[in-house]
Amino acid sequence: MTEVALDTATPHTPSVIQDMLGKLAISYREVLDHPHLNPARKVQAVLLNDAVGALMVLFPQSQLLDLNRLAELTGRKLTAVPLDRMTRMLAKHDLKQLPGLPTLTSSPCLYDERLLEESELLVNSGEPGLWLEIGRDDFRKVLSKASAGNFGVVLTSIRPNLDRPGDDPKEITQAVQAFTARRIQQRLEATIEIPPLAETAQKIIKLRVDPNATIDDITGVVETDPALAAQVVSWAASPYYASPGKIRSVEDAIVRVLGFDLVINLALGLALGKTLSLPKDQPQHATPYWQQSIYTAAVIEGLTRAIPRAQRPETGLTYLAGLLHNFGYLLLAHVFPPHFSLICRHLEVNPHLCHSYVEQHLLGITREQIGAWLMRFWDMPDELANALRFQHDPGYDGDYAQYPNLVCLAVRLLRSRGIGSGADEGIPDELLERLGLSREKAEDVVTKVLDAEVMLRELASQFNQH
Repeated sequence: MTEVALDTATPHTPSVIQDMLGKLAISYREVLDHPHLNPARKVQAVLLNDAVGALMVLFPQSQLLDLNRLAELTGRKLTAVPLDRMTRMLAKHDLKQLPGLPTLTSSPCLYDERLLEESELLVNSGEPGLWLEIGRDDFRKVLSKASAGNFGVVLTSIRPNLDRPGDDPKEITQAVQAFTARRIQQRLEATIEIPPLAETAQKIIKLRVDPNATIDDITGVVETDPALAAQVVSWAASPYYASPGKIRSVEDAIVRVLGFDLVINLALGLALGKTLSLPKDQPQHATPYWQQSIYTAAVIEGLTRAIPRAQRPETGLTYLAGLLHNFGYLLLAHVFPPHFSLICRHLEVNPHLCHSYVEQHLLGITREQIGAWLMRFWDMPDELANALRFQHDPGYDGDYAQYPNLVCLAVRLLRSRGIGSGADEGIPDELLERLGLSREKAEDVVTKVLDAEVMLRELASQFNQH
């Protein structure tokens, strides 16, 4: 029984790939994925198209695919094949991922010539977590009808600013000025046209920092905003909170179900979210914005409760950090509207990378930098600004480290379950130790949240209505 269970858990090369490599007389060795595999050996395959037709593009995972360079090289404006078409094509061959084998699609193929600098390459098998190691000479057979080019950007040449928040205002200003006609040095606040905070948001922020604020105070603010009042009542009535009896009023929702902290942070998250509208464009594969936010906030809520009481940070504020962790994404769409589509198209063709590389390469800044700057500009708590700014640094142990550490852990836990986009990065032991959590406890939290996935999606859809 145990042997059968183990056998089904180990991925195997799909028969269509075995047959294809057999016909080409190519030998290979199966290699299970692990963090120490050299990304320069991993062949990243993407299928692009335009009015002319489809083109398979191969490049090492140690590079970013630059669509502008590709356009210069081919004279074509290529973008990722639509997701539904890709899904149908893979399903036809009973594959879950696209292997870097041009014969599979019968499309023309273009590969980055630096792939062949490696003596042995790793090609995706079509099954997640399983690579096929193929020698360079054998891989040349795969590329017999393909064309070579030089269109990738080596990741070591792209350096996102992960740990110098003092440089953020200067770098954001430079990025904005590079994309506008303005060349006169201006204060950042004057350069970026940020809509003013809604009156409701301003009132909630004041209540957040008022130690004497009461349930009557927050009830009064929520009731003056009909959309927000409807939202709070519908949240409290949601099956996710399993409240006994009918919710009759905002006060009822706060007192009986949600509590002061959760309502004030939910209300603030919603009010800030309404300040910047969701972009109409977004990358294929992307988890919808509010869905990602709600899932992350829910996981962080569970993780915070699991932290030993003596070490536990402020629950309401960690929840808000989860709700707003990706706020810089909305801000990039607002500040750089003509270039946001370009970011989306690059994210689609670089699924192996964290968005920081794409944004740094195209804009010179990342959503984390600009999101944290806005939190400070709006006088939000430092804990929140740091949560946004350092969320991708699992080693961060500076001021208010628990907040960015929790966001980092929640995002990576969700990514390991297929929610979110970009590379599936591991969770270092040191990150868990710093938070006082065991790996088992963290996995248990995310499992419980995803068990309520249908109800969480319903909550997220309510955000989208406003």
